[in-house]
Amino acid sequence: MGVSDSPAARLQALFEGHRLTPTQRRIAHSMVRRAADVPFLSSVELAELAGVSQPSVTRFAVALGFDGYPALRRHLREVVPPGPAAETGAYNAYQQAVEAEIENLRHLAQELADPEPVRRAGAVLADSRPLPVLGLRAAAAQAHGFAYFAAKVHPDVRLLNEGGTMLHDRVDVAVRAGASALLCFALPRHPREVVDALTHAKESGLTVVTVADSAFAPVAKVSDLLLPAAVGTGLAFDTACAPMLLGRVLLEAMCDGLPEAQARLEEFDAKAAARGLFVE
Repeated sequence: MGVSDSPAARLQALFEGHRLTPTQRRIAHSMVRRAADVPFLSSVELAELAGVSQPSVTRFAVALGFDGYPALRRHLREVVPPGPAAETGAYNAYQQAVEAEIENLRHLAQELADPEPVRRAGAVLADSRPLPVLGLRAAAAQAHGFAYFAAKVHPDVRLLNEGGTMLHDRVDVAVRAGASALLCFALPRHPREVVDALTHAKESGLTVVTVADSAFAPVAKVSDLLLPAAVGTGLAFDTACAPMLLGRVLLEAMCDGLPEAQARLEEFDAKAAARGLFVE
């Protein structure tokens, strides 16, 4: 089954074009993550899965143009083929969290069957001088990791991993220096100041590329190119293996747009060897 025919892709196509509230986006995100199971869930079960009220699920169905949730579920049974049930009974809670992340990575692999969005985003980032990389709170580690490696091949990477009143100022400085794009990592819970910063970046003329946990994340409306990668929610704190891997894939695509990338890496390796930087 190709990515365009996958249950998750069919669900996403169903949601496109609808103005969803934050609660409704949360329901949509949960449905995409459990695409193969959703057609067989009751409204109460879906509400528990998404962490919302049962009436919210009913209102969500109506917002999509259905008379209620039963009509939505009948439609899903027609357009979303059933998938094999996950055998989680033999796993403890820690193993289940790992299995969930493996499923997130499988879904990311399906999304990357069409590499064009990542290639387009990589080219946009490669052309930006400087390149600001934004990530606050839970997403700060993702932004830091990307910026660390990107600085080895890109001539001017500027990490924005602290919020506050100076965040807009730092975006302005990047714009004045010639930036044409901004990369953002956005993960739950989504800080309001990230949405505000992206709004300001777009108003300042930057092309906003965002790696987010869902195509329905609050940052979607202020992003020019959004690349989704789900987070794991089975532990006390979310896990972000898929967003991290997508960041590395995006970095690879950016390197393809930087003719000097290989020379920069070879220069770094030579200097690192001369300094004895790493223990062999």
